Amino acid sequence: MAGRDLFVFVALTVISSLIVPKARGNSEGDALYALRRSLSDPDNVLQSWDPNLVNPCTWFHITCNQDNHVTRVDLGNSNLFGHLVPELGKLEHLQYLELYKNNIQGSIPVELGNLKSLISLDLYNNNISGTIPPALGKLKSLVFLRLNDNQLMGPIPSALASISSLKVVDVSNNNLCGTIPTTGPFEHIPLNNFENNPRLEGPELQGLASYDTNCS
Repeated sequence: MAGRDLFVFVALTVISSLIVPKARGNSEGDALYALRRSLSDPDNVLQSWDPNLVNPCTWFHITCNQDNHVTRVDLGNSNLFGHLVPELGKLEHLQYLELYKNNIQGSIPVELGNLKSLISLDLYNNNISGTIPPALGKLKSLVFLRLNDNQLMGPIPSALASISSLKVVDVSNNNLCGTIPTTGPFEHIPLNNFENNPRLEGPELQGLASYDTNCS
């Protein structure tokens, strides 16, 4: 009897590990909790972010789909200080990353290029520095890319011109350099969305201007 009971116990344990969504939920929760740990939150906006819950779908400012996958992070204008974390790249179902109007510093993690479902990346009005990662060119569902009013440097990655879904790009009020792309979605982006970048030159002339002009 003891042997059979042990077999039943092991079998039930294996089955429960397969049907309970805790590991998947916790992987997304772990990624978001890594973000929380990297941020100072004087207004306790993130107080509900409890890593001990099965998944983060009950946390304030988080939206999930019917399968309990995180699809939105809405933390705009929340008086948050700190930096972004590479773990955000694990939120593979994320569609909206809204972190505008905070006091976020540091660079944009290259791992955000893994967010294949992302529609909107709103990081404007922060203190983000470094370059715009060319990996963002992998975001083939992206429609809104608003990085204005930061301290970004370097060129506008040419890879962004391959995102056919892109409708809004705003990188004004940074310290970008080089030339403004004109192909793909950039054909329809107004020039004032690039203004106040002292080292950024006008639209690139096909075959006449080097892409990285004034960007050394």
